Amino acid sequence: MELNMQQFGFLDFDSRLKRIDKAGDPLTKLNDTIDWELFRPMLEQARKKERKSSAGPKGYDVLLLFKILILQSLYNLSDEALEFQILDRYSFSRFLGLHAASKIPDATTIWRFREDLINTQVVEKLFAKFDQFLSDHGFRAQQGQIVDASSIVRVPIQRNRREENQQIKQGKQPEGWDENKKRQKDTDARWTKKNGKSYYGYKNHISVDVKHKLIRRVRVTGAQVHDSQVFDELLDENNTSRAVWADSAYRSQEQLEKLHKTGYREHIQRKGSRHRKLTKWEQQGNRTRSKIRSRVEHIFGVQTQRAGNMILRGIGIARAGGKIWLRNLAYNLDRYGTLVLAQG
Repeated sequence: MELNMQQFGFLDFDSRLKRIDKAGDPLTKLNDTIDWELFRPMLEQARKKERKSSAGPKGYDVLLLFKILILQSLYNLSDEALEFQILDRYSFSRFLGLHAASKIPDATTIWRFREDLINTQVVEKLFAKFDQFLSDHGFRAQQGQIVDASSIVRVPIQRNRREENQQIKQGKQPEGWDENKKRQKDTDARWTKKNGKSYYGYKNHISVDVKHKLIRRVRVTGAQVHDSQVFDELLDENNTSRAVWADSAYRSQEQLEKLHKTGYREHIQRKGSRHRKLTKWEQQGNRTRSKIRSRVEHIFGVQTQRAGNMILRGIGIARAGGKIWLRNLAYNLDRYGTLVLAQG
């Protein structure tokens, strides 16, 4: 009787996976198209530590832990929620290659592995590695690029005194903060206003190629940094076209002259004012440019639709940047899978 119940459990598990596939499991697409071994050397280097003894378990495979971070980035889960979802969801277990008897990494293990990647500055290298893979396998950046910044990536608001905030803005450490308080305070995040509302956190600045809608360049800053301040850093010299699209926040006479001197063709939205309304010709130009420029909004829309607005729980721009870079890499992995399957 016990054997029959066990057999029924396996059949039930298989039946549920088939129903998941029928409904459409996006994680299956990732496993079918991504060669995860591509990332192994960098991941192992990031976690390479001297062991005091050869006794004890060797730890989890780096690719398992990396795929867990990709899941976290796709679905915007905390470490604790991620541990639970891996235990609870059939599709997550299958994506990770785990079965009912597998040992599951706990929230602390997930946190430590992500910290290893951030502290060794490997996340940006993983992104660059995959970007090179894309170029080598028929997905080179083509037909121009679109530059934009996402909505503010929010972090827990810091309750500081006015004097402390002034010192932080000057790049100083507020007086009287002990080590414990320093660990709890995010002195890198900043306030900004958007559409009349105040936000506290960071910005995800990206450059996207027009043909494939893949993220090619990333810059993470405090929320106070104006989009135009990192425009030059985001321009992708490897794109086959010199055309550049952006919204009106990037438009200035200085920027237009700079683009012209460096050989770029600008397609930047125009903005009217109370004293100078846009002409019909300028309005039509904006509509024409927006047909291309809106593709970057699709990317932010995909990220938000799947994972919701990103809320960071870590402290400091290094951790914030690591999570934002991972989210952008996760998008590219997913987008690549879509492009490959579309080719048949």
